[in-house]
Amino acid sequence: MPNKEDAEDIAQDVFVEVYNAIDKFKGDSRLSTWIYRITTNKCLEFIRKKNTKKRFAFLQSITGNAIPMDKTDYFTEMNHPGILLENKELTATLFKAISRLPESQSVVFTLHKIDGKSYQEVAEITKRSLSSVESVMFRAKKNLKGLLENYYKNEQ
Repeated sequence: MPNKEDAEDIAQDVFVEVYNAIDKFKGDSRLSTWIYRITTNKCLEFIRKKNTKKRFAFLQSITGNAIPMDKTDYFTEMNHPGILLENKELTATLFKAISRLPESQSVVFTLHKIDGKSYQEVAEITKRSLSSVESVMFRAKKNLKGLLENYYKNEQ
């Protein structure tokens, strides 16, 4: 989560979920992988809810009741503790591009490149095969390259 306050809220939700569901942990994977899967699901659930609210606000704007919201606004907040890039504009551009990827690509890219997880760990967290993770990552990189090329063409 790029927003520190939302990340803290989700972290609390994750700990509650882990506490409530620890008896469901079967030991088929490492505990950290199981917790990471819960965390990823909580983050995706939060983002989906946020996007649903934005779509609702957009629908309201069509009827004249509200102002439309940009889908990528949320991802330009620069409080993400894991991102230490010096130039906030570049970070904002990267987060906007990542937010435009299909969900599976965004999740795999974020887990591997931003959170530093290995492909094997990403496969365990997302319940995908290793070859599937590699394929999704390849498509994510290709799509990001296209998105960022368009950004830099427009900036010149």
